[in-house]
Amino acid sequence: MAGRAEPTNVQALIFDVFGTVVDWRASLIEDFTAWSKTRGLSGDWTGLVDAWRQAYVPSMDEVRKNPARGFIKLDDLHRRSLEQLAPQFGLKDLGEEDLDYITTGWHRLKPWPDVISGLTRLKSKHIISPLSNGNVGLLTRMAKNAGLPWDLIMGGDVFGHYKPDPETYLGAAKLLNLPPEQVMMVAAHNNDLAAAQKLGLKTAFIPRPTEYGPLQKLDFGATGDWTVVADDLNGVAGALGC
Repeated sequence: MAGRAEPTNVQALIFDVFGTVVDWRASLIEDFTAWSKTRGLSGDWTGLVDAWRQAYVPSMDEVRKNPARGFIKLDDLHRRSLEQLAPQFGLKDLGEEDLDYITTGWHRLKPWPDVISGLTRLKSKHIISPLSNGNVGLLTRMAKNAGLPWDLIMGGDVFGHYKPDPETYLGAAKLLNLPPEQVMMVAAHNNDLAAAQKLGLKTAFIPRPTEYGPLQKLDFGATGDWTVVADDLNGVAGALGC
């Protein structure tokens, strides 16, 4: 599916992380299922993980709607949502250590099979960084655990905004000392790329059709006129001559 991109002067690639770089759903379900056996806990981990992710966008929207309260990092939003949801899935007596372990499951997510090789190829010629709604502490620990070879890490707390706020995409270009047209946003989500494209960034789409498991409804393929459309990150690397 990948084709050679038109020659561009792309100097840096920035990446959506949850779903694009890491398989959050399968990682969390596997992690919690194994861990709960050692703790003697039982609960509906699949139901919890799916509901937790569904709370993600509404929790960020609350931050946007209430700027006077200040920016709240994603680790803290995850913890708040977890405390509200856990009892609904048979997890009523979680202690502080249990809640901490579950919340930091997002730090232990595993990459899709093509990611390490694809990022390594892209890094050979370009600056590579996440541009994620995750906070820097979360993303740094994830990179350590998963072996992600980022050159730097940009999260929502760097800009005090969550995607798709313009401050994130333009803030990334500014931090990199690059005009937007020399930065390429890579994502498995068409809406993320549409927001970046409106601000002048180049775009690359890769599908992750199993990201949400049986709940997947969108993003089975590219729906916009993106700079690169590829099967995976190695396809993006090939299109950019890496």
